[in-house]
Amino acid sequence: MHAVVRTYSGKGARELVDLVDKNKADAERLLRAVKGFVSWYLVRTADGGFTVSVYQDKAGADESVRVARDWVAKNAGNLGVAAPAVSEGPVLFSFK
Repeated sequence: MHAVVRTYSGKGARELVDLVDKNKADAERLLRAVKGFVSWYLVRTADGGFTVSVYQDKAGADESVRVARDWVAKNAGNLGVAAPAVSEGPVLFSFK
């Protein structure tokens, strides 16, 4: 598996997290449609938030970054939010 963390902070980040939260059905539909979907999380922080996307492989994780970027540009371009800091890598193990 491969995971991607996108961290949004600064101008417009809180508003973006609110917007994604209000449109969670849209986010779920888009991200589940990416091949290899495993899980997705939206986490609120003091200055914005971050998302965690987990896919079966790097190709799916990379596609999720593109899908998220396009959604933000289309739906939140007016917020002036900066591009997120992106961290990614292979999942070594997980448990629930």
